[in-house]
Amino acid sequence: MSASRPWPAPAKLNLFLHITGRRADGYHLLQTVFQFLDHGDALHFTPRPDGRVRRLNTLPGVAEENDLVVRAARLLQEVSGCSQGADIRVDKRLPMGGGLGGGSSDAATTLVALNHIWSLGLPPERLAALGLQLGADVPVFVHGHAAWAEGVGEKLAEVELPEPWFVVLVPPVQVPTAEIFNAPELTRDCPPITIRDFLGGHGGNVCQPLVAQRYPEVGAALEWLGQHGKAMMTGTGACVFAPFEQESRAREVFAALPAGWQGFVARGCNRSPLLSRLADAEL
Repeated sequence: MSASRPWPAPAKLNLFLHITGRRADGYHLLQTVFQFLDHGDALHFTPRPDGRVRRLNTLPGVAEENDLVVRAARLLQEVSGCSQGADIRVDKRLPMGGGLGGGSSDAATTLVALNHIWSLGLPPERLAALGLQLGADVPVFVHGHAAWAEGVGEKLAEVELPEPWFVVLVPPVQVPTAEIFNAPELTRDCPPITIRDFLGGHGGNVCQPLVAQRYPEVGAALEWLGQHGKAMMTGTGACVFAPFEQESRAREVFAALPAGWQGFVARGCNRSPLLSRLADAEL
């Protein structure tokens, strides 16, 4: 079977992020809302009959054995008993350490795509459970719907949200999630809120003040974008975003970006582009 057409691995935004506690094993208990963007990485899969899984392109700082894409493919082989392999090429557009979920999205796309390409027939719930072994954000990418999330991010409830245009700024820093979650000054006792509270305008990013203090580039991006809209950081950073109802307004703001700054304009999506690609493949 040929699989030459790329499979999308979209970015996500955390439209708010609260930490409500911490488990005995150190994992943080979260409340957040995930929404996808029509912007992300693209993955190419070529089946192999010999069972080998190979990453065809290098990823700076990430050894092939540690790459979530390779680990996802091999995990899928292991649990399914599949004898097929794949050559995988990742066209990276999403920054590492940016809070856009690039690695998790790549892993989810690998699980979904190879489940189809290898004709394994595993249901989405099984793929999501496998994804959770790779990272807390992987299940939401597997399911492919905007979601209210709790627990460590794995307890998901689909939500229907406005789909605005977002200006996303990419400060020139990588923010390690572990550094922020391990910071002693991080607030870990946010009172739980409800979906209705969020839809009514409540909720912020509890990691944002800490990251802005430690990484001045993030603080500068928040300050600049905040002059044009409601700016917020996604995840543990470093990327920041603001929503706009009109594409023209988003592009107008983006055009005014200070020289040398990086970012993009993208549409919010309640349904992941990955689901559309899968539907096309199953025709």
